[in-house]
Amino acid sequence: MRLSSLADYAVVMMTAAARRCGGAGRLNATVLAEETGLPLPTVQKLVSKLSAGGLIESTRGTGGGFRLSRPPSAITLAEVVEAIEGPIAMTACVESRSHDCQIDDSCKMKPHWNAVNGAVRGALANISLASLTHPPQGTAAAEASDANDLRIEA
Repeated sequence: MRLSSLADYAVVMMTAAARRCGGAGRLNATVLAEETGLPLPTVQKLVSKLSAGGLIESTRGTGGGFRLSRPPSAITLAEVVEAIEGPIAMTACVESRSHDCQIDDSCKMKPHWNAVNGAVRGALANISLASLTHPPQGTAAAEASDANDLRIEA
């Protein structure tokens, strides 16, 4: 299973937005494009899709821009992926849309795909944008960050 480039870029963009403003304040697409290295047209396209998915709020005009619709801790990786890709489905047979499967009527696996999809979605739903703004635990970057936190508190 692999995310599309657009879904991957949406995660990069949303994580940068969470890091930059923590859900408060407004950003503009140009600043986010510069910060992430994503092309401006891609960021604009993602703003539109993520806005339609209810994950960001955008305002046009003077003082406009966009912001996260909820705190980063309340937005999950599953929601970001679904805003771009649609419902998480490992196979086409579990989607409500029509599909072209030659063994659809006799497939013994079909009844099990919903459980698999639920497990994948559940794993992604357990990861918040807030958790993606910090280095992963057990990495040199996380240990350096922890050491800096200790020095600040001392």
